[in-house]
Amino acid sequence: MPNRTSYIEFLLEQLSPLGEVTMRSMFGGHVVYCRGTPFALVANNALYLKADDHNRPHFEARGLEAFHPFEDPKAVIQYYESPPELFEDRQALLHWAGGAVAAGQRAHAKKRRKKTKRAPSGK
Repeated sequence: MPNRTSYIEFLLEQLSPLGEVTMRSMFGGHVVYCRGTPFALVANNALYLKADDHNRPHFEARGLEAFHPFEDPKAVIQYYESPPELFEDRQALLHWAGGAVAAGQRAHAKKRRKKTKRAPSGK
């Protein structure tokens, strides 16, 4: 099922206080970015937020499910469904989304550290 344009527009408007929020179509859904950092997915008209060791316990404590991009239940990426009340409470949405942006920034920083630790090749 394709994502409805009105839902995408609603999310962009609601998330705008976070900074420059953009979306790109990908694999039948959308990836949501804040200042270039991916922090959310929109798939089947549902919002999934980026999680890591810092904010994952909040999702798990609420019983929220991890996003499964494939039929294999073991294939999980680090995004969790958003709590349903976020769409009625903009401040709660911004709080949870802010945690997802921070998780995305930590993931990006971790990747950069790994790249700089590589030994130079060609000796």
